[in-house]
Amino acid sequence: MKTFDFLGSYVLDQLAKTYAVKELDLGGDAALSKKGMHFFTKCYDVEGLGHLCVMTMNAMLGMMKMETVVLSVTGKDAPLINLDMVQAMGKETFMAEFYDDQLLPLPQEQAAAYEALWQRDEDIPDYVSGPHWYDDIRYPFSYAKTGKGFTERFQAAGKAYFEEYLRQLALLPACDREEKGAKVSAFAQTLYSQGGPAVDQVKNLFGDEIAGRLVKTHMYGC
Repeated sequence: MKTFDFLGSYVLDQLAKTYAVKELDLGGDAALSKKGMHFFTKCYDVEGLGHLCVMTMNAMLGMMKMETVVLSVTGKDAPLINLDMVQAMGKETFMAEFYDDQLLPLPQEQAAAYEALWQRDEDIPDYVSGPHWYDDIRYPFSYAKTGKGFTERFQAAGKAYFEEYLRQLALLPACDREEKGAKVSAFAQTLYSQGGPAVDQVKNLFGDEIAGRLVKTHMYGC
């Protein structure tokens, strides 16, 4: 079955230009299906940087598609980045979310660069999902937009955000990987226990054991 590829290949290719990237063996977790929903997961060790996960899902005979790209950086003190695209019944929702799992505060000039990208698409309606536990640690320059016919603009926005992310990564020194890894792990553990729309769905479909591996181990590299 063909998987949805919105930004996954692009992110992987961009990382491979600078870092050694090795795909990990996920065994049976690489392809899971339940109740007409099909999940495909690929994970990579990005040497000296962290963990990359690309998860796709399709359902309703391809009428609903989702892609989630997560880069958990432990080698440098950069924010956690999640890129999410959902296409369903002709409507699209794209999110480029950044979470504060850092050891030190994000410098204002770095935040301003992301804010400028967000302002380019002010005309696209915002996606509002309601209150969640992670709202306090999600940076305000995170992108969450929804509508019809925005495929090219959403893809361009995702690429622009990731290019800026890579630019900032290149300027950062190495950090304490164990300390930074503990921050990533704390985020993943809290996400799994407190939940969120996608996490809750995975739990309901596959149960705690498989869902725990998908979310904590595969998505965030814990």
